Amino acid sequence: MTEPQHHILSVLVQNRPGVLARVAGLFARRGFNIFSLAVAPAEHAGMSRITIVVDVESASLEQVTKQLFKLIEVVKISELDPRHSVERELLLVTVRVAPDERSQVLELATIFDAKVLAVALEALTLSLAGQPEKLDDFEQLLAAYGIVELQRTGRVALPKLAQPHLDKQGRVRTIKGRAG
Repeated sequence: MTEPQHHILSVLVQNRPGVLARVAGLFARRGFNIFSLAVAPAEHAGMSRITIVVDVESASLEQVTKQLFKLIEVVKISELDPRHSVERELLLVTVRVAPDERSQVLELATIFDAKVLAVALEALTLSLAGQPEKLDDFEQLLAAYGIVELQRTGRVALPKLAQPHLDKQGRVRTIKGRAG
């Protein structure tokens, strides 16, 4: 079975009451499947950035962007190519751990660079931030111990920065990265 493909949209919107509800409602009315949705204030006062991961199977990119631009609060939409963007997600998980297995779970946490947030006699709460695939792997390994609760934030993403390169004379020249 192949991995589903997704469009990653970064939508800059005016930070007003009800904007997120209108965006989510637009997707629901059109039958578009939202795989992930994250929203927070952006770099400009009064603006928010919504990162939406949309299932390619449920909607064409052109159709999605046309519908989004119909919303008056939408200022800018960028599609982020996963090959040319930086993506992160946060996972919080409480895992059931018997005292004799605790060192194994702590070793997994160390390997994945996860943080221990809380400790009880029979459970640990851990956090891990990273690429979605890394979180998937960590979650799968912890499932063997018994996941009590799990929460993921959804993806946030930005275009990769332009990378400096040296020309033949050893001077820095800039090659612009793709930013959807």
